[in-house]
Amino acid sequence: MSEVPRSEELWRELAPQVLGALVRRYGHFESCEDAVQEALVAASRQWPEDGVPEEPRTWLIRVASRRLIDILRSEQSRREREEAVFVSAGSPAVPDTDDSLTLLFLCCHPDLTTSSQIALTLRAVGGLSTAEIAYALLTPEATMGQRISRAKQKVRGTPFRAPAEYGERLAAVLQVLYLIFNEGYTGTAGESLQRVELATEAIRLARMLHGILPDDGEVSGLLALMLLTDARRAARTTPAGALVPLAEQDRELWDQSAIAEGVALVTRAMSSTELGPYQLQAAIAAVHDEARHSDDTDWRQILGLYHLLEPMLEGPVVTLNRAVATAMVHGPAAGLALLDTLKADERLARNHRYSAVRAHLLELDGQLEAAVTTYREAAKLTINSAEQRYLLTRATRL
Repeated sequence: MSEVPRSEELWRELAPQVLGALVRRYGHFESCEDAVQEALVAASRQWPEDGVPEEPRTWLIRVASRRLIDILRSEQSRREREEAVFVSAGSPAVPDTDDSLTLLFLCCHPDLTTSSQIALTLRAVGGLSTAEIAYALLTPEATMGQRISRAKQKVRGTPFRAPAEYGERLAAVLQVLYLIFNEGYTGTAGESLQRVELATEAIRLARMLHGILPDDGEVSGLLALMLLTDARRAARTTPAGALVPLAEQDRELWDQSAIAEGVALVTRAMSSTELGPYQLQAAIAAVHDEARHSDDTDWRQILGLYHLLEPMLEGPVVTLNRAVATAMVHGPAAGLALLDTLKADERLARNHRYSAVRAHLLELDGQLEAAVTTYREAAKLTINSAEQRYLLTRATRL
Protein backbone atom coordinates (compact mmCIF):
# COMPACT_ATOMS: atom_id res chain seq x y z
CA MET A 1 0.00 0.00 0.00
CA SER A 2 1.21 3.52 -0.72
CA GLU A 3 1.50 6.17 1.94
CA VAL A 4 -1.79 7.87 2.73
CA PRO A 5 -1.72 11.43 1.38
CA ARG A 6 -2.73 14.31 3.63
CA SER A 7 -6.14 15.83 2.87
CA GLU A 8 -4.48 18.99 1.52
CA GLU A 9 -2.41 16.93 -0.92
CA LEU A 10 -5.55 15.10 -2.06
CA TRP A 11 -7.25 18.37 -2.86
CA ARG A 12 -4.28 19.82 -4.70
CA GLU A 13 -3.54 16.77 -6.83
CA LEU A 14 -6.85 14.99 -7.39
CA ALA A 15 -9.75 17.33 -6.62
CA PRO A 16 -9.56 19.40 -9.84
CA GLN A 17 -9.40 16.24 -11.94
CA VAL A 18 -12.31 14.64 -10.09
CA LEU A 19 -14.36 17.85 -10.23
CA GLY A 20 -13.70 18.18 -13.96
CA ALA A 21 -14.80 14.61 -14.60
CA LEU A 22 -18.07 15.13 -12.70
CA VAL A 23 -18.91 18.48 -14.29
CA ARG A 24 -18.21 17.05 -17.75
CA ARG A 25 -20.64 14.17 -17.12
CA TYR A 26 -23.38 15.76 -15.03
CA GLY A 27 -23.13 19.55 -15.12
CA HIS A 28 -24.26 21.27 -11.88
CA PHE A 29 -20.92 22.86 -10.99
CA GLU A 30 -21.73 23.80 -7.39
CA SER A 31 -23.29 20.44 -6.55
CA CYS A 32 -20.34 18.65 -8.12
CA GLU A 33 -17.94 20.60 -5.92
CA ASP A 34 -19.94 19.61 -2.82
CA ALA A 35 -19.84 15.98 -3.92
CA VAL A 36 -16.09 16.06 -4.43
CA GLN A 37 -15.61 17.53 -0.96
CA GLU A 38 -17.68 14.70 0.52
CA ALA A 39 -15.68 12.11 -1.41
CA LEU A 40 -12.43 13.57 -0.05
CA VAL A 41 -13.83 13.38 3.48
CA ALA A 42 -14.77 9.73 2.88
CA ALA A 43 -11.24 9.05 1.60
CA SER A 44 -9.65 10.69 4.64
CA ARG A 45 -11.61 8.31 6.86
CA GLN A 46 -11.37 5.10 4.84
CA TRP A 47 -7.90 5.15 3.30
CA PRO A 48 -5.93 5.27 6.56
CA GLU A 49 -7.61 1.98 7.56
CA ASP A 50 -7.92 0.19 4.19
CA GLY A 51 -4.97 1.68 2.32
CA VAL A 52 -4.92 3.91 -0.76
CA PRO A 53 -6.68 2.29 -3.76
CA GLU A 54 -4.60 1.38 -6.78
CA GLU A 55 -6.49 4.03 -8.75
CA PRO A 56 -7.32 6.77 -6.22
CA ARG A 57 -8.68 9.14 -8.89
CA THR A 58 -11.10 6.46 -10.13
CA TRP A 59 -12.18 5.70 -6.56
CA LEU A 60 -12.87 9.37 -5.86
CA ILE A 61 -14.83 9.85 -9.10
CA ARG A 62 -17.08 6.88 -8.33
CA VAL A 63 -17.71 7.92 -4.73
CA ALA A 64 -18.29 11.55 -5.70
CA SER A 65 -20.71 10.46 -8.44
CA ARG A 66 -22.81 8.56 -5.90
CA ARG A 67 -22.75 11.54 -3.55
CA LEU A 68 -23.79 13.83 -6.39
CA ILE A 69 -26.80 11.72 -7.27
CA ASP A 70 -27.88 11.81 -3.62
CA ILE A 71 -27.45 15.60 -3.56
CA LEU A 72 -29.48 16.11 -6.72
CA ARG A 73 -32.24 13.83 -5.48
CA SER A 74 -32.70 16.03 -2.42
CA GLU A 75 -33.10 19.28 -4.31
CA GLN A 76 -36.47 20.85 -4.99
CA SER A 77 -36.58 20.26 -8.75
CA ARG A 78 -36.01 16.56 -8.15
CA ARG A 79 -37.89 15.13 -11.10
CA GLU A 80 -36.15 17.21 -13.76
CA ARG A 81 -32.71 16.73 -12.21
CA GLU A 82 -33.14 13.00 -11.63
CA GLU A 83 -34.28 12.49 -15.20
CA ALA A 84 -31.05 14.09 -16.47
CA VAL A 85 -28.88 12.16 -14.01
CA PHE A 86 -30.47 8.73 -14.30
CA VAL A 87 -29.89 8.64 -18.05
CA SER A 88 -26.21 8.11 -17.27
CA ALA A 89 -26.31 7.15 -13.61
CA GLY A 90 -24.96 3.56 -13.64
CA SER A 91 -21.31 2.97 -13.01
CA PRO A 92 -19.63 6.17 -14.19
CA ALA A 93 -16.96 5.80 -16.82
CA VAL A 94 -13.69 7.39 -15.77
CA PRO A 95 -12.21 9.52 -18.56
CA ASP A 96 -8.59 8.94 -19.54
CA THR A 97 -7.97 12.65 -20.01
CA ASP A 98 -7.22 15.22 -17.30
CA ASP A 99 -10.00 17.81 -17.41
CA SER A 100 -8.17 20.35 -15.22
CA LEU A 101 -7.44 22.73 -18.09
CA THR A 102 -10.98 22.60 -19.47
CA LEU A 103 -12.25 23.21 -15.93
CA LEU A 104 -9.93 26.21 -15.81
CA PHE A 105 -11.53 27.73 -18.91
CA LEU A 106 -15.02 26.94 -17.60
CA CYS A 107 -14.28 28.91 -14.45
CA CYS A 108 -13.12 31.80 -16.62
CA HIS A 109 -16.54 32.08 -18.26
CA PRO A 110 -17.00 35.42 -20.07
CA ASP A 111 -20.22 36.17 -18.18
CA LEU A 112 -18.17 36.45 -14.99
CA THR A 113 -16.19 39.52 -14.04
CA THR A 114 -12.43 39.09 -14.19
CA SER A 115 -12.16 39.14 -10.41
CA SER A 116 -14.81 36.41 -10.13
CA GLN A 117 -13.14 34.30 -12.82
CA ILE A 118 -9.87 34.42 -10.93
CA ALA A 119 -11.43 33.72 -7.54
CA LEU A 120 -13.51 30.77 -8.75
CA THR A 121 -10.62 29.15 -10.57
CA LEU A 122 -8.27 29.54 -7.63
CA ARG A 123 -10.90 27.79 -5.53
CA ALA A 124 -11.90 25.00 -7.94
CA VAL A 125 -8.66 24.28 -9.80
CA GLY A 126 -6.01 25.62 -7.44
CA GLY A 127 -7.68 24.43 -4.26
CA LEU A 128 -6.88 27.63 -2.34
CA SER A 129 -9.01 28.54 0.65
CA THR A 130 -11.15 31.67 0.62
CA ALA A 131 -8.74 33.32 3.07
CA GLU A 132 -5.73 32.58 0.83
CA ILE A 133 -7.51 33.93 -2.25
CA ALA A 134 -8.56 37.08 -0.38
CA TYR A 135 -4.97 37.73 0.69
CA ALA A 136 -3.57 37.06 -2.78
CA LEU A 137 -6.04 39.50 -4.36
CA LEU A 138 -5.82 42.09 -1.55
CA THR A 139 -9.56 41.75 -0.84
CA PRO A 140 -11.44 41.28 2.48
CA GLU A 141 -12.25 37.62 3.15
CA ALA A 142 -16.01 38.19 3.54
CA THR A 143 -16.15 39.97 0.18
CA MET A 144 -14.21 37.17 -1.46
CA GLY A 145 -16.53 34.51 -0.03
CA GLN A 146 -19.55 36.27 -1.52
CA ARG A 147 -17.78 36.66 -4.86
CA ILE A 148 -16.99 32.96 -5.10
CA SER A 149 -20.53 31.96 -4.15
CA ARG A 150 -22.04 34.24 -6.82
CA ALA A 151 -19.60 32.93 -9.41
CA LYS A 152 -20.64 29.32 -8.72
CA GLN A 153 -24.28 30.26 -9.24
CA LYS A 154 -23.41 32.04 -12.48
CA VAL A 155 -21.74 29.04 -14.14
CA ARG A 156 -24.45 26.59 -13.08
CA GLY A 157 -25.67 24.70 -16.14
CA THR A 158 -22.83 25.86 -18.39
CA PRO A 159 -21.80 23.08 -20.85
CA PHE A 160 -18.44 21.60 -19.95
CA ARG A 161 -16.27 21.89 -23.03
CA ALA A 162 -13.21 23.82 -24.10
CA PRO A 163 -14.23 27.12 -25.72
CA ALA A 164 -13.87 27.40 -29.49
CA GLU A 165 -12.22 30.79 -29.08
CA TYR A 166 -9.69 31.10 -26.25
CA GLY A 167 -9.04 34.82 -26.63
CA GLU A 168 -11.95 36.09 -24.55
CA ARG A 169 -10.91 34.02 -21.52
CA LEU A 170 -7.16 33.82 -21.95
CA ALA A 171 -6.22 36.91 -19.92
CA ALA A 172 -8.12 35.64 -16.89
CA VAL A 173 -6.69 32.12 -17.29
CA LEU A 174 -3.14 33.47 -17.40
CA GLN A 175 -3.67 35.60 -14.33
CA VAL A 176 -5.16 32.66 -12.44
CA LEU A 177 -2.19 30.44 -13.26
CA TYR A 178 0.16 33.25 -12.25
CA LEU A 179 -1.54 33.64 -8.87
CA ILE A 180 -1.60 29.89 -8.23
CA PHE A 181 2.13 29.76 -8.97
CA ASN A 182 2.83 32.72 -6.69
CA GLU A 183 0.93 31.07 -3.86
CA GLY A 184 3.08 27.99 -4.33
CA TYR A 185 6.31 29.95 -4.58
CA THR A 186 5.63 31.92 -1.38
CA GLY A 187 2.70 30.58 0.62
CA THR A 188 0.28 33.03 2.15
CA ALA A 189 0.19 31.14 5.43
CA GLY A 190 1.72 28.18 7.21
CA GLU A 191 5.12 27.09 8.45
CA SER A 192 6.77 26.52 5.05
CA LEU A 193 7.87 29.27 2.72
CA GLN A 194 7.02 27.25 -0.38
CA ARG A 195 4.09 25.04 -1.35
CA VAL A 196 5.76 23.02 -4.05
CA GLU A 197 2.65 21.14 -5.15
CA LEU A 198 0.89 24.39 -6.07
CA ALA A 199 3.81 25.78 -8.05
CA THR A 200 4.25 22.43 -9.81
CA GLU A 201 0.55 22.29 -10.71
CA ALA A 202 0.63 25.84 -12.10
CA ILE A 203 3.61 24.93 -14.30
CA ARG A 204 1.87 21.74 -15.46
CA LEU A 205 -1.26 23.68 -16.47
CA ALA A 206 0.84 26.37 -18.14
CA ARG A 207 2.59 23.66 -20.17
CA MET A 208 -0.78 22.26 -21.23
CA LEU A 209 -1.89 25.73 -22.27
CA HIS A 210 1.34 26.33 -24.16
CA GLY A 211 0.76 23.05 -26.00
CA ILE A 212 -2.58 24.42 -27.23
CA LEU A 213 -1.31 27.94 -27.97
CA PRO A 214 2.42 27.60 -28.70
CA ASP A 215 2.62 30.85 -30.70
CA ASP A 216 0.94 33.09 -28.12
CA GLY A 217 3.63 35.36 -26.70
CA GLU A 218 2.03 35.83 -23.30
CA VAL A 219 1.40 32.10 -22.82
CA SER A 220 5.09 31.52 -23.58
CA GLY A 221 6.02 34.44 -21.35
CA LEU A 222 4.07 33.10 -18.38
CA LEU A 223 5.52 29.61 -18.71
CA ALA A 224 9.00 31.14 -19.00
CA LEU A 225 8.39 33.29 -15.91
CA MET A 226 7.33 30.28 -13.88
CA LEU A 227 10.31 28.19 -14.98
CA LEU A 228 12.84 30.97 -14.39
CA THR A 229 11.42 31.69 -10.95
CA ASP A 230 10.94 28.09 -9.87
CA ALA A 231 14.52 27.32 -10.95
CA ARG A 232 15.70 28.98 -7.71
CA ARG A 233 13.54 26.83 -5.46
CA ALA A 234 16.27 24.64 -3.97
CA ALA A 235 18.31 27.68 -2.91
CA ARG A 236 15.48 29.71 -1.38
CA THR A 237 15.51 27.98 1.99
CA THR A 238 18.07 26.43 4.32
CA PRO A 239 17.78 22.73 5.29
CA ALA A 240 15.87 23.96 8.35
CA GLY A 241 13.38 25.85 6.17
CA ALA A 242 14.64 29.39 6.79
CA LEU A 243 14.21 31.90 3.97
CA VAL A 244 17.35 32.82 1.99
CA PRO A 245 17.07 36.13 0.09
CA LEU A 246 17.98 36.21 -3.59
CA ALA A 247 21.28 38.05 -3.06
CA GLU A 248 22.50 35.38 -0.62
CA GLN A 249 21.40 32.25 -2.46
CA ASP A 250 23.84 29.56 -3.58
CA ARG A 251 23.40 29.84 -7.33
CA GLU A 252 25.02 26.46 -7.87
CA LEU A 253 21.72 25.02 -6.58
CA TRP A 254 19.65 26.73 -9.27
CA ASP A 255 18.10 24.47 -11.91
CA GLN A 256 20.07 25.31 -15.04
CA SER A 257 17.85 23.24 -17.36
CA ALA A 258 14.76 25.19 -16.24
CA ILE A 259 16.66 28.46 -16.71
CA ALA A 260 17.74 27.47 -20.22
CA GLU A 261 14.19 26.49 -21.17
CA GLY A 262 12.74 29.70 -19.72
CA VAL A 263 15.31 31.91 -21.46
CA ALA A 264 14.63 30.20 -24.79
CA LEU A 265 10.87 30.63 -24.39
CA VAL A 266 10.98 34.33 -23.52
CA THR A 267 13.63 35.13 -26.13
CA ARG A 268 11.53 33.57 -28.89
CA ALA A 269 8.34 35.26 -27.64
CA MET A 270 9.87 38.75 -27.37
CA SER A 271 11.43 38.48 -30.84
CA SER A 272 8.34 37.23 -32.64
CA THR A 273 5.18 38.48 -30.87
CA GLU A 274 3.69 41.64 -29.40
CA LEU A 275 5.36 42.55 -26.11
CA GLY A 276 3.28 41.82 -22.99
CA PRO A 277 3.60 41.95 -19.21
CA TYR A 278 4.38 38.25 -18.67
CA GLN A 279 7.19 38.42 -21.21
CA LEU A 280 8.64 41.46 -19.45
CA GLN A 281 8.45 39.80 -16.04
CA ALA A 282 10.11 36.70 -17.50
CA ALA A 283 12.85 38.90 -18.98
CA ILE A 284 13.47 40.41 -15.53
CA ALA A 285 13.68 36.92 -14.02
CA ALA A 286 16.09 35.91 -16.78
CA VAL A 287 18.42 38.82 -16.00
CA HIS A 288 18.55 37.68 -12.37
CA ASP A 289 19.07 34.03 -13.30
CA GLU A 290 21.84 34.67 -15.82
CA ALA A 291 23.99 36.58 -13.29
CA ARG A 292 26.68 34.22 -11.97
CA HIS A 293 26.91 36.24 -8.76
CA SER A 294 24.58 38.72 -7.10
CA ASP A 295 27.03 41.57 -7.78
CA ASP A 296 26.91 40.74 -11.51
CA THR A 297 23.17 41.52 -11.75
CA ASP A 298 22.41 44.06 -14.47
CA TRP A 299 20.16 46.30 -12.41
CA ARG A 300 20.03 49.01 -15.09
CA GLN A 301 18.49 46.55 -17.51
CA ILE A 302 16.05 45.39 -14.83
CA LEU A 303 15.08 48.99 -14.07
CA GLY A 304 14.48 49.62 -17.77
CA LEU A 305 12.25 46.56 -17.99
CA TYR A 306 10.22 47.74 -14.99
CA HIS A 307 9.70 51.11 -16.70
CA LEU A 308 8.24 49.23 -19.67
CA LEU A 309 6.15 46.95 -17.44
CA GLU A 310 4.57 49.57 -15.17
CA PRO A 311 2.18 51.11 -17.76
CA MET A 312 0.91 47.61 -18.64
CA LEU A 313 -0.07 46.49 -15.13
CA GLU A 314 -2.42 48.26 -12.75
CA GLY A 315 -1.63 48.25 -9.06
CA PRO A 316 1.23 49.11 -6.72
CA VAL A 317 3.26 45.89 -6.85
CA VAL A 318 5.29 46.81 -9.95
CA THR A 319 6.13 50.21 -8.44
CA LEU A 320 7.18 48.42 -5.26
CA ASN A 321 9.58 46.25 -7.25
CA ARG A 322 10.78 49.21 -9.31
CA ALA A 323 11.71 50.95 -6.07
CA VAL A 324 14.18 48.17 -5.31
CA ALA A 325 15.72 48.39 -8.79
CA THR A 326 15.86 52.18 -8.46
CA ALA A 327 17.72 51.84 -5.17
CA MET A 328 20.24 49.46 -6.73
CA VAL A 329 20.90 51.84 -9.65
CA HIS A 330 20.48 55.33 -8.15
CA GLY A 331 20.91 54.66 -4.44
CA PRO A 332 18.56 53.74 -1.55
CA ALA A 333 17.37 57.33 -1.04
CA ALA A 334 15.94 57.36 -4.56
CA GLY A 335 14.22 54.04 -3.91
CA LEU A 336 12.73 55.32 -0.65
CA ALA A 337 11.44 58.44 -2.41
CA LEU A 338 9.60 56.23 -4.92
CA LEU A 339 8.18 54.13 -2.10
CA ASP A 340 6.76 57.28 -0.50
CA THR A 341 4.38 57.60 -3.46
CA LEU A 342 2.70 54.35 -2.32
CA LYS A 343 2.12 55.32 1.31
CA ALA A 344 -1.57 56.10 0.85
CA ASP A 345 -2.37 53.09 -1.34
CA GLU A 346 -4.97 51.10 0.60
CA ARG A 347 -4.25 47.95 -1.42
CA LEU A 348 -0.97 47.64 0.47
CA ALA A 349 -2.37 48.45 3.90
CA ARG A 350 -3.02 44.79 4.83
CA ASN A 351 0.08 43.44 3.08
CA HIS A 352 3.58 43.07 4.48
CA ARG A 353 5.44 43.67 1.22
CA TYR A 354 5.53 47.47 1.45
CA SER A 355 7.04 47.46 4.95
CA ALA A 356 9.48 44.67 4.05
CA VAL A 357 10.82 46.58 1.04
CA ARG A 358 10.96 49.82 2.99
CA ALA A 359 12.89 48.15 5.81
CA HIS A 360 15.39 46.74 3.32
CA LEU A 361 15.97 50.12 1.71
CA LEU A 362 16.26 51.83 5.09
CA GLU A 363 18.93 49.28 6.01
CA LEU A 364 20.81 49.98 2.78
CA ASP A 365 20.58 53.71 3.51
CA GLY A 366 22.11 53.28 6.97
CA GLN A 367 18.92 54.19 8.86
CA LEU A 368 19.24 51.18 11.11
CA GLU A 369 16.84 52.10 13.93
CA ALA A 370 14.07 52.86 11.45
CA ALA A 371 14.88 49.63 9.58
CA VAL A 372 14.53 47.56 12.77
CA THR A 373 11.13 49.08 13.53
CA THR A 374 9.94 48.58 9.95
CA TYR A 375 11.13 44.97 9.75
CA ARG A 376 9.10 44.27 12.88
CA GLU A 377 6.06 46.01 11.39
CA ALA A 378 6.35 43.82 8.29
CA ALA A 379 6.65 40.68 10.45
CA LYS A 380 3.35 41.51 12.14
CA LEU A 381 1.58 41.75 8.78
CA THR A 382 2.64 38.40 7.30
CA ILE A 383 1.00 35.12 8.31
CA ASN A 384 3.68 32.95 6.69
CA SER A 385 5.90 31.74 9.52
CA ALA A 386 9.05 31.43 7.38
CA GLU A 387 8.74 35.02 6.16
CA GLN A 388 7.95 36.21 9.66
CA ARG A 389 11.04 34.51 11.10
CA TYR A 390 13.22 35.98 8.36
CA LEU A 391 11.95 39.54 8.97
CA LEU A 392 12.43 39.25 12.73
CA THR A 393 15.91 37.81 12.20
CA ARG A 394 16.84 40.82 10.05
CA ALA A 395 15.63 43.12 12.81
CA THR A 396 17.61 41.20 15.44
CA ARG A 397 20.81 41.31 13.38
CA LEU A 398 20.57 45.09 13.18
